[in-house]
Amino acid sequence: MKMTKKVLVIASALMMGSAVFALDGREVMENADNVAKPKFTRAQVQMILIEKNGAKEVRIIDEWGKEEEGSSTIVMQFNSPASVKGTRFSQKTNEGKPDEKYIFLPDVGTVRPVAASQGSQSFMGSDATYDDMSTREVDEDTHELLAETEEKNGYANCAKVKSTPKDAKSSQYQYRISWVDKETWVPVYVEMYNKKGNLCKTLEVKNLKVIKGYPTPLENELTNTETGHKTQLIMSEERLKFDEPINPAYFSKGFLQNGKVSK
Repeated sequence: MKMTKKVLVIASALMMGSAVFALDGREVMENADNVAKPKFTRAQVQMILIEKNGAKEVRIIDEWGKEEEGSSTIVMQFNSPASVKGTRFSQKTNEGKPDEKYIFLPDVGTVRPVAASQGSQSFMGSDATYDDMSTREVDEDTHELLAETEEKNGYANCAKVKSTPKDAKSSQYQYRISWVDKETWVPVYVEMYNKKGNLCKTLEVKNLKVIKGYPTPLENELTNTETGHKTQLIMSEERLKFDEPINPAYFSKGFLQNGKVSK
């Protein structure tokens, strides 16, 4: 994950015995970028695809994640339904470099890289594109603080920030507006605006819990406001494990290819 050193600049002024503290938009997003993360994560996730008419498809995914200095890796394996069973995906971030993404599709039979040109494509039929899943460095955007404290999505103490790409070609969005919970520094609601400046997606954290000291979104909902389609991601708290070592083989291309790990 991005390893920018966390800096919190506090502007203070003493007057009549009181102190005034102020944040700017970049500081808010830098704090969000530096939320504590476990060294290892094991999880089981339900991905629920919801059509505009309410029809649902539930997918079960196993996930393995690890954090290292300068990089992070996540691996997903789709277990059901049969139409996606055996699909595996990995994403590795490298500080200052583009993310590395690979996917194994059973029908294709081989591990293939996800090219940058595929960034606007849907990830496994969800409302997230491959670019949505990519990391963005804080300094790739300008960050304007719209409100220092605002209630949103049931969270009373949110900072509201507008983030605009410095290079318009680096993002599929003209800008994003994030409400960041200042208790955990987790963005709990995000609006994404397309190149015409119209709202096209929203991301809502519907269940946020601090587990073993780590702020953990247990339920997210991504909505395509143009089509009405939704994607819910629900993490099983019972199956969630933090900081327990994981066999390195799970993060190998061999596992992506055959789904097997030697004991």
